[in-house]
Amino acid sequence: TLIRRMALDLTGLPPNADQVKRYLNNTSGDILERAIDEFLASPTYGERMTQVWLDVARYADSHGYQDDSYRSMWPWRDWVIHAFNNNMPYDEFLTEQLAGDLMPNATKEQVLATGFNRNHPITQEGGVIQEEYQSYYVVDRTNTLGKGILGLTLECAKCHDHKYDQLSQRDYYEIYSFFNNVDEKGLQKTAGDAFRKGYFADAPYITITDEETNGVLSFINKAEGETVDVMVMNDSMPRTTYIFNRGEYDSPGEEVTPNAPEIILPFSENLPKNRLGLAQWVTDENNPLTSRVFVNRVWGMLFGRGLVETSEDFGVQGSLPTHPQLLDWLAKDFMEHDWDIKYLLKKIMLSATYQQSSIATEESKKADPDNKWLSRAPRFRMSGEIIRDYVLATSGLLNREIGGPSVKPYQPPGLWEETNAGNNRGGLTSYVQDEGDKLYRRSLYTLWKRTLPPPSMSIFDAPNRDICEVRRQKTNTPLQALALQNDVQMLEAARVLSENTITDTKDAEQWVTTVFQRILVRNPKEEEKKVLEEYYTDALDKFLNDRENAEKLIAQGEYKRLDTDPAKTAALMLTAQVIYNLDETITKE
Repeated sequence: TLIRRMALDLTGLPPNADQVKRYLNNTSGDILERAIDEFLASPTYGERMTQVWLDVARYADSHGYQDDSYRSMWPWRDWVIHAFNNNMPYDEFLTEQLAGDLMPNATKEQVLATGFNRNHPITQEGGVIQEEYQSYYVVDRTNTLGKGILGLTLECAKCHDHKYDQLSQRDYYEIYSFFNNVDEKGLQKTAGDAFRKGYFADAPYITITDEETNGVLSFINKAEGETVDVMVMNDSMPRTTYIFNRGEYDSPGEEVTPNAPEIILPFSENLPKNRLGLAQWVTDENNPLTSRVFVNRVWGMLFGRGLVETSEDFGVQGSLPTHPQLLDWLAKDFMEHDWDIKYLLKKIMLSATYQQSSIATEESKKADPDNKWLSRAPRFRMSGEIIRDYVLATSGLLNREIGGPSVKPYQPPGLWEETNAGNNRGGLTSYVQDEGDKLYRRSLYTLWKRTLPPPSMSIFDAPNRDICEVRRQKTNTPLQALALQNDVQMLEAARVLSENTITDTKDAEQWVTTVFQRILVRNPKEEEKKVLEEYYTDALDKFLNDRENAEKLIAQGEYKRLDTDPAKTAALMLTAQVIYNLDETITKE
């Protein structure tokens, strides 16, 4: 159970059978530590951490707004995966994304990192007022810094002084001014012209070529001969920043210059008054927020809820920390160990608190009904991305290729056409499903259209990525159950797992047990085994008398069929589908 828990937390995937067997046969006292180290060293670790960061960075493959045309920001996503896998210290990780272009002798890799600031929606509609939308983009970058990195509702001070926190409207626009010097327009070009010419990035942008992916940008998974434009930052358009009366772009008031709120940490005179100075202020060891906010978010990733439940709001209206001394100590320890993210994860996961059982005893439920005091390990449903990846991995379908352009797996037909508005000249008018191995890439790589995010993710509470989000809602809806029972990807995975089991396991009496072990990473109890075998036998009897329906069922999905008996395959497929729909399967416990 612990090995499964650790694998899901660090890689977003279940452990494979060989790993589990090797760990369970190891009698040394440091087996859990070795397991953690192995998961941290896996390239899937970077993908897992990137998945969480994409919500913070409001990453999408489309511009948003009404026309919602395509953009090529995926090389920035490859950079994030690379940074996590190389265990880039968190202070450097933030600095390069906020101001990589301003670093001394900045490399193209550091400039690419600043795509973080350009992930916001950009309009492609004619007739917009340039100055209005340009100000929207600066507002977005300002708000993302506040919520995603500082854990503040900074956006509340855009139109007036903050009603609760000690943040003035002047504070807001002084931070705004750091991001206000980019040579960008509210509308750079029309989507139609851009798409026809093959440009998918608004200036400023960099172009990535074969030469660079064979050198400094070797981590980018780009096709040979392809050139990719990626939006980045520059400060080549110095602008005067004003406090906007009531937040309206066309009502400038008092002029302000770059600065940071003194109530958090005074902005040193030794720091440059640009984004690089801002990044240095953000990562200053005396800044009370940055380390705490990140540590709290990591805690929330592992435990389902942060020590401060409102991980997006550390202000007066946010939740008080349940364990303030622990949060302080972890934040300080994190900085003293060079902002080492893998160190932080390992530190928490080796604790007795993390390694508790999730069984809620009567005593525990009475003393701590909401598990606020962590009297037991938490149980919570995994994200839509992890559930889909879990199913792909356990079925043997998962394509483990790292990085590269986004892909289009199964999706109900006609959804894009129903939601199209305007002329949609940007290439995302109709959904053309990919083929072959692209259907089985990790969910991290699924193309994200802002006006209609992947339905398999949205059903499980994924945001649309219009703005920075650091904490997903958790809901229980009938749609979630229907998706798990009827989605083509789920049915196909159950079919492929069944075919592989029948082909590889000659003893038919072991088929149900083998499928159970593959999915749940443990042996079934006798009662579980009996119920599932009876279910399989009943299904087999029905399909032996109705081979037409068996053939229809096993026709699900594009993956090639194996030469197995249709009735047996269909019966075992339904049994696998039952196991995939168990609460235990989709829950981290």
